[in-house]
Amino acid sequence: MKNWINQLDQTTNQFLGNFDSLSTEELNWKPNPETWSIAQNIDHLMVINQTYFPILANLKSGDYKTPFLAKLPLIVSFLGKTILKASGPNRTKKIKTFPIWEPTSSQISADIFERFSKHHSELKLEIAESEQLIENGAIISSPANKNIFYRLETAFDIIVAHEQRHLEQSKETLELLKSGAASR
Repeated sequence: MKNWINQLDQTTNQFLGNFDSLSTEELNWKPNPETWSIAQNIDHLMVINQTYFPILANLKSGDYKTPFLAKLPLIVSFLGKTILKASGPNRTKKIKTFPIWEPTSSQISADIFERFSKHHSELKLEIAESEQLIENGAIISSPANKNIFYRLETAFDIIVAHEQRHLEQSKETLELLKSGAASR
């Protein structure tokens, strides 16, 4: 429990430390049309994480309906491990996101860091309030696809790993920006 919260704090600090001094123009710079800007990476993380909030609310209220196939532990474990591996910071293979998780395509304001910090505070509270659900072995479906399901604790592992993935992607974008790719 505490590990996820500590990792989210570290990620917040790394995003702030690496990118907080950038101008709005630099935060929104893209090396090419197919690549997300640093601001879009941050926006994407907030978009995706927030799609878990209604699931958590339904779990807490007892209104969540677990998929039938989620009763098969081997499938739950396999799907969870597969998604976790694909979401991690190792970006050797590019993955297209689901449409519901696309970041905004418009200019994102510099208050993105304030919103990201507030979002992380909300996310950490959701995680802290989920301790009993984790102990009870809650299983959820992915917010993007009801046929993909995994343990709630795996969902939090995925969220934390995914944030690291986009931190690394943002660092790569910053390197391209600094190297003068922006002037080409």
